[in-house]
Amino acid sequence: MTKRFSILSATLLVASLLVFSSCDKDDDKTYANVLVAHASPDAPGVDLLIDDVKQNSAALLYPNNTGYLKAESGTRNIKVNVAGTATTVINADLTLTKDKNYSIFAIDSVANISAIAFEDDLSSPASGKAHVRFLHLSPNAPAVDVAVASSGAVVFGDVSFKEGTAFSPLDAGTYNLDVRVAGTSTVALVLPAITLQAGKIYTVFAKGFLGGTGAQALGAEIIVNK
Repeated sequence: MTKRFSILSATLLVASLLVFSSCDKDDDKTYANVLVAHASPDAPGVDLLIDDVKQNSAALLYPNNTGYLKAESGTRNIKVNVAGTATTVINADLTLTKDKNYSIFAIDSVANISAIAFEDDLSSPASGKAHVRFLHLSPNAPAVDVAVASSGAVVFGDVSFKEGTAFSPLDAGTYNLDVRVAGTSTVALVLPAITLQAGKIYTVFAKGFLGGTGAQALGAEIIVNK
């Protein structure tokens, strides 16, 4: 009886050590936050895989995004597949830093689809302010300025396709903005009644094709990052 009790006790002790060791390994993991947005105007719905593990339960459709997902820090393999298939349209390795925030955009026409990544500074805005950045993700549109319609004051200047600005502080309020061909007064896109709430952080990205129609028409999408 004593021998059996000793064997059982030893077995339980080993099992306990394994459980605690496993917990310690999980506790040692660090994470970053990753948002993926579908900004390819003519591409079908897609699936997101991180290290070959599918992250979405339903197809990610243009121009939607996943919101921030936790991903283990370090070098991660990011794949974007045609929804419900093993057909990979984007395959990239991305180095993620602990506690940092990233946005990855699937961009360009489906024939030239690629990915572009931005590190997101989600520092809290000052009192009465919102933080806003602008990304130019319309494949065939020229470089643009983003200006306040009423005053003509340029908020973001000379932004070309695949480029983005830093997050900038703006007074909370409602704005009518004009997207103009850079350096001119020619308005390519009107963004009416954009409301910025104090304490919030936003990404505004140009989407669609210049001359496009329907869902693929030139437009803008707003992401609330925080």
